[in-house]
Amino acid sequence: MTACVYFWAKKEMKKIIFIIVLLVFQVKLNAQTVPANPIDTNYYRVVTTNAGDLIGKILSQDEREVLLETKDLRKLYIPQYTIKAIVLINSNDFNAKGVYVGEDKFATRYFLTTNGLPIKKGEHYIQWNFFGPDLQFGLGNNLGVGIMTTWIGCPIIASFKKSFELGSRAQLAIGGLAGTGSWLAPTSFGVLPFGSLSFGDRKRNIAFSGGYGAFSLEGDVSGRPMTSVAGMAKISSKLSFVFDSFILLPSGQSDPYGYYQPLVALVVPGLRWHQSEGKAVQFGFGGATVDGELFPLPMIQWYRSF
Repeated sequence: MTACVYFWAKKEMKKIIFIIVLLVFQVKLNAQTVPANPIDTNYYRVVTTNAGDLIGKILSQDEREVLLETKDLRKLYIPQYTIKAIVLINSNDFNAKGVYVGEDKFATRYFLTTNGLPIKKGEHYIQWNFFGPDLQFGLGNNLGVGIMTTWIGCPIIASFKKSFELGSRAQLAIGGLAGTGSWLAPTSFGVLPFGSLSFGDRKRNIAFSGGYGAFSLEGDVSGRPMTSVAGMAKISSKLSFVFDSFILLPSGQSDPYGYYQPLVALVVPGLRWHQSEGKAVQFGFGGATVDGELFPLPMIQWYRSF
């Protein structure tokens, strides 16, 4: 009887040892197993030097190339040396049809006026007009400064704008312009403090602005209140609709030469064509009224980032 118990216990002990060894082996095997990399389902905008912007999912990348899968399931190998930037795309960067629209690079500007959105730090640009250049610089902390002039260097006008976030889709900006007649009229100068309240983002926004412009011409000072309603909407990856207005309210006073200061209004709807990253041209089909008299005022402007 004792022998039977001994052999039974020995047999059961072997089973227990076998199970323990099996469990230890399984734990070590799991510890050595490398978990699979999670699948990246995000969409990215790959900005290249020779193929423009490419939109898709990044399947893999190394120091030599990036493998991108586009929305139509094509797979593209993009050499790293041709890539300027890789930008994560949010879901709201696509329209209702699933087509990528993205932000407007120059969403802080219309034809003449601005809004509460700040120029991003380091995103400087120049706006070329028929009458001359306008340079704007993003300094960070929601502060931007600029300078504009004509092809003959008269006048020369400096500007600044400080923006404040009022909410996720509301902004306030305060700023001003100050200029001089430079070499042509060195004793003449003007100032224009302004404020702008805008709603929206860098794809769609509307702005309500107002200010007071005062100038001195040969020692005679006069001024007028002015206001503006403007807006823009990115309607595709290459096209934005832009609307601007600029209204000089009538003044009960005469200008330095004794002339009555009537209502002056400028309304400019137009389109902005985004040629490539940091390059755009916009066409305005504007009209102006001066004391009730209407006349057309077409506009064309070029934007370049630097």
